[in-house]
Amino acid sequence: MSKNKLKYLFFVAVLVGTGFALADAIGAFNTKPYHIVHHGAMNHYVPDNRDPGVKIERVPTRPPGPGEIITPTGQIVKKAKWDQQQSSSVKSEKRTDQKIQSYEDSTGH
Repeated sequence: MSKNKLKYLFFVAVLVGTGFALADAIGAFNTKPYHIVHHGAMNHYVPDNRDPGVKIERVPTRPPGPGEIITPTGQIVKKAKWDQQQSSSVKSEKRTDQKIQSYEDSTGH
């Protein structure tokens, strides 16, 4: 192989390696619904859907265990309980929307 081809092969390898490093840095390979933030002498496990009003100090310093999830407010709860709360919340919102629609229909708005 000529030196010119080796130079281009090396350049392509560095470019691909840099691409993988950048993708890893932005979390493209992270399958967990949280990321780790180093804060002082400890790590905080911050959910991807964190409420912006919740400070980093308020999120857990341990990862969720099997069957657990970190809520947007930074609490670790059982995933089944969280799913149930979300389901009942959606049903409640639908009932409220139906009441608003019924009121609007009855008043002609």
